[in-house]
Amino acid sequence: MEFAELIKTPRVDGVVLHRPFMPTVEGTLCLTGHHLILSSRQDNTEELWLLHSNIDSIEKRFVGSVGNIIVKCKDLRVIQLDIPGMDECLNIASSIEALSTLDSVSLMYPFFYRPMFEVIEDGWNSFLPRDAFKDLESMTDEWRLSEVNKDFTVCSSYPPLVAVPKSIDDDTLRKVATFRHGGRFPVLSYYHKKNGMVMMRAGQPLTGTNGRRCKEDEKLINATLRPGKRGYVIDTRTINVAQQAKARGGGFESEGNYPQWRRIHKAIERYNVLQESLIKLVEACSDQSHSMDRWLSKLEASNWQTHIKEILTTACLAAQCIDREGASVLVHGTEGTDSTLQVTSLAQIILDPACRTIKGFQSLVEREWLQAGHPFQQRCAQSAYSNSKPRQEAPVFLLFLDCVWQILRQFPCSFEFNESFLVLLFEHAYASQFGTFLGSCAADRARLSLPEKTVSLWSWVNRPQELEHLTNPLYEANSLVIWPSVAPQSLLLWEGVFLRWNRSSKCLDEAYDEMVHIIEYNKELQNKVNSLRRQLAQLETDDPLLNTP
Repeated sequence: MEFAELIKTPRVDGVVLHRPFMPTVEGTLCLTGHHLILSSRQDNTEELWLLHSNIDSIEKRFVGSVGNIIVKCKDLRVIQLDIPGMDECLNIASSIEALSTLDSVSLMYPFFYRPMFEVIEDGWNSFLPRDAFKDLESMTDEWRLSEVNKDFTVCSSYPPLVAVPKSIDDDTLRKVATFRHGGRFPVLSYYHKKNGMVMMRAGQPLTGTNGRRCKEDEKLINATLRPGKRGYVIDTRTINVAQQAKARGGGFESEGNYPQWRRIHKAIERYNVLQESLIKLVEACSDQSHSMDRWLSKLEASNWQTHIKEILTTACLAAQCIDREGASVLVHGTEGTDSTLQVTSLAQIILDPACRTIKGFQSLVEREWLQAGHPFQQRCAQSAYSNSKPRQEAPVFLLFLDCVWQILRQFPCSFEFNESFLVLLFEHAYASQFGTFLGSCAADRARLSLPEKTVSLWSWVNRPQELEHLTNPLYEANSLVIWPSVAPQSLLLWEGVFLRWNRSSKCLDEAYDEMVHIIEYNKELQNKVNSLRRQLAQLETDDPLLNTP
């Protein structure tokens, strides 16, 4: 298919662009296969380059002979185009709709994008499983890297390499895979070097109504326990939902078959409930006419902060079991690709200071989201403004980033990255020129040859000039476990995402710049103090009389 077939009117002059907090611009609108571009001959005006894949929905209105197209984006921005001529407006609108809903992944912009920057470090090779495993090997010899899934036949959503107990062979893993949802047998997620406890993740066991049992599964997860120790299974579903899953062939670990494991059920919502919550939240944030009571009631009705609280509470529980109880943990929900990953990745941020660095956080996203098989292609197909009926869309990754922001806000000196880094990841998960978030699992990325045909987001992010904008000036390495508060009054609305197009950030930006200036000035003064101390020490050494009282 040629893009030209979908573009009915490639160019229109005299188009007026309205954007939040920016002056109105009149210029020429051009449609390409991947971008909506508006450029103007006016001095000092910034061009608009908008990826079609970032467009969630459009609305058309007509006032006389001028048509208005309201473009609602997946990054929650809303812009308006005033287009002279009804035919041109209708043609542009239908072209945008066609180009923003292309089904074929291989037609997306990352396959056509050529970087304008020098790739110093290839992001596709920055966080390889073998490199991560070397760190594990330096701490323990109880685990091994298995290639049982090298051709993706044992589990279609797992990567080719997974860490499993050394005492468990590949034949056992194949049997366990038949007993777990989607073939997602228990694999290592995190090793806590302080006490040797581990966190694993998996899909639900397929016990069904007959109480099916798998001794290989029991052997695998028991292999992670120390003598005389118990473990915890954290099921991210309520007991009722887990019971109902039995009727569909799913289920949970019965205490009779897993006597050394205590099961805890926590309620984290899925799919449609989360998507509906995002839609309600964005709707509440977009309407400036609310009274205080109406605003607070709409915010509460969205249940967004409740979801944040549930996810953070469960992650804190997992971290507590590992660090304070000295117990290993297995986390799963139904598939093991959504709430499971929220919990395992947030628990690592709480427990592991390395995950709070920029590179460490990138590695965490690679391991616990991209390699672990979170279906980005389905979950991020629509955002809050889409008119089509949700299928498998859900803001699972956005909720995770929101939870990270809540912890960052409570521990502002313990993270090497700043809020801008989290916002950037949100934007690129939904629409990007990079191939990092394309596909839904490692098998998809291998089939699409993404490392060969696209550029990694990390290649761009890890350049010094980009890192400068994403680094937290308050950062001081903190080797301790950090315990976030999940009290309702401790959890705030993430304004940097949900209100950034609704109100100007000018004052906050100025305050941030002033803070950076003060920190730099403080460093200069500290260096002067240290220099003067060295000079004084030298003088005292050279002239003993200075030491005489």
